[in-house]
Amino acid sequence: MKNFASLIHALEISNKTNDKINAIIEYLSIAADDDRLWLIALFTGRRPKRPVKTTLIRQWALEITGLPEWLFLESYSNVGDLGETISLILPRPQYRIEKSISQWMCELTGLYNKTDEEKKTYVLNAWNGLDYSERFIFNKLIGGGFRVGISYKLLVNALAKFTGEEESKIMHSIMGKWDPLDTSYTGLIESGHVNADHSKPYPFCLAYPIDKPVEELGPPGEWQAEWKWDGIRGQIIKRGDELFIWSRGEELVTSQFPELQLIKEYLPNGVVIDGEILAVKEGEVLNFNHLQKRLNRKTVSKKLLLETPAGFYAYDLLEWKGADIREQPFTERRHLLEQVIEHIPFGYVLLSPVVQFSEWQQLEALREEARDVNSEGVMLKAKSSVYHAGRKKGDWWKWKISPLSIDAVLIYGQKGSGRRSAFYTDYTFAVKSGSQLVTIAKAYSGLTDKEIKEVDRFIKNNSIEKFGPVRTVKPELVFEIGFEGIAASNRHKAGVALRFPRILRWRKDKTADEINTIEDLKEMLGKYG
Repeated sequence: MKNFASLIHALEISNKTNDKINAIIEYLSIAADDDRLWLIALFTGRRPKRPVKTTLIRQWALEITGLPEWLFLESYSNVGDLGETISLILPRPQYRIEKSISQWMCELTGLYNKTDEEKKTYVLNAWNGLDYSERFIFNKLIGGGFRVGISYKLLVNALAKFTGEEESKIMHSIMGKWDPLDTSYTGLIESGHVNADHSKPYPFCLAYPIDKPVEELGPPGEWQAEWKWDGIRGQIIKRGDELFIWSRGEELVTSQFPELQLIKEYLPNGVVIDGEILAVKEGEVLNFNHLQKRLNRKTVSKKLLLETPAGFYAYDLLEWKGADIREQPFTERRHLLEQVIEHIPFGYVLLSPVVQFSEWQQLEALREEARDVNSEGVMLKAKSSVYHAGRKKGDWWKWKISPLSIDAVLIYGQKGSGRRSAFYTDYTFAVKSGSQLVTIAKAYSGLTDKEIKEVDRFIKNNSIEKFGPVRTVKPELVFEIGFEGIAASNRHKAGVALRFPRILRWRKDKTADEINTIEDLKEMLGKYG
């Protein structure tokens, strides 16, 4: 645990990619294979079920310290993280426990079916044998809130450098359905046959936002344009007479989309199709708000299937007749994909349409019409490109339309977590509804470090009320809030929900009297919802 806690600390204090990669490699070089496996599992979100309720953890910490609950809540409000708060208030350890991260994880997994008293004995013994940094990691693991700000790409890069394997092979190896309790590090990383699991998807090829004039990409004839759909990226896989549907988040979602399963008998074995899961009704793509109704459901009712049918817009073919064809040029893969889709006799799985253009100026004009088809813009793919793992600048670009935006006033602030736990960085914004203010969105990103400190000082000096960690502030600071889409919502007081809200800029030139109204948003809803 000591080495693992040191790694987490090293990753937290650095913003440099190479420093993070070197820290992971250093840990891997001294860790046993079981600990290496758990690092991969934890860094890719494969945490076991939470074995202890957070209410019990908090209760036990209060019993040990004797702190009144109000003081604990005040401390929690300032720290911003339950695991860290408990680590800080506990007395110094009375002895030293030396266990590897794999030992701790196996014990925590076994704790799930124990009684509350047995869990309490175990947790208190652990707290008494770990220092602050180790307790913090232990609390995050036992409370189910363990998060690491490490991208898949960075982890794969570190593993590839450590093992000497190709990045694409590493990424493919750690994807898919595997459990650290019945997998070995060697079997996961060093196996020559990465497709042992029939269901295993390929790493997704991702696009960069275009960062230069589109004319600099060269002749238009070297590129294919498609709409950039706002759904869930996925892969449909058929191997061994079984059909699997994976989301980009590495979630097996086959059961959530029964209509897509109907294509099983029309696909040959050894086929992997990349595309986008969307809500599609009567040939039209619906906005993301409709698709959300279909997500994370154990059962899908007939009514929901009729009201919000799902579709799959196919982008690419990654495997054909059991052979990995990602190294073939995009035009060849697209040609094979068209042959595959041709044999599917119903409209649940469709080819993502090509946006025809001959001049860049023509495509720019078409891009401005993207919202008319519930698209976010256009994708540009080099016709000669291979299907690489992750992002590679130059082959695939996403050219999004400008976001919708409104001016709103800040009314609530809450402290962030991790490095931002000392500052108010979580903001709630409102627009006018008659003489009142109605909340419309929360946003966490878009300000510079200097602006964050300015807003933090304003919130501390202009708080009106306090609700736990939340502060109500004088409605004076105006911000331009950008968002990708707008939809009707019964769950929000304003009656509308914004898609991907974020701060575009601080409008120091405007007062709260000049912000947008709820009527403005409803007008947007009628146009873009």
